[in-house]
Amino acid sequence: MPVEEGIYGLLAEFNTPGAMVRATEQARAAGYRRMECYTPYPVEEAATALDVHHNRVPLLCLMGGLMGLVTAFLMQTWMSAISYPINVAGRPLFSWPAFMIPAYEWTILFAGLSAAFGMFALNGLPQPYHPLFNAPNFRTGATDNKFFLCLEATDPRFDLADSRAFLEQFHAVSVVEVDL
Repeated sequence: MPVEEGIYGLLAEFNTPGAMVRATEQARAAGYRRMECYTPYPVEEAATALDVHHNRVPLLCLMGGLMGLVTAFLMQTWMSAISYPINVAGRPLFSWPAFMIPAYEWTILFAGLSAAFGMFALNGLPQPYHPLFNAPNFRTGATDNKFFLCLEATDPRFDLADSRAFLEQFHAVSVVEVDL
């Protein structure tokens, strides 16, 4: 079903994390894929129900670390063998054992920075506005004591009436339509 103009999705509010997790599992079993849970504290069962355990941050961290290693070796090789060659105590100009400590430090630096910035980029942060901020009770409830499940309108399975009926069968406190 195409996305209706101006609708972000349906937001269901629950009082307990167990009810939200059950609704999420049933939504996933029913074929919904574009959904998100919002909780005041981490709920591991919700992450399992959403199947969000696969991410690309470790790959970004590895690539950043390798880039730091290669950058450090190339920089030191350039400085010691090409740009300013000085023969100290008869050692070769490319003395790779001396390059190990700075290369190790650069590997850690680049891996850490790529993990941090990669996490922000993959999360879509910073995001100063989100359509859910317009939903009643979301701003105070999501950070205090309520649990929310949002079925997004971009999901191919999403139909406003059917999705509302689907969410209401789980005895949600409220099911609210969220506008863009």
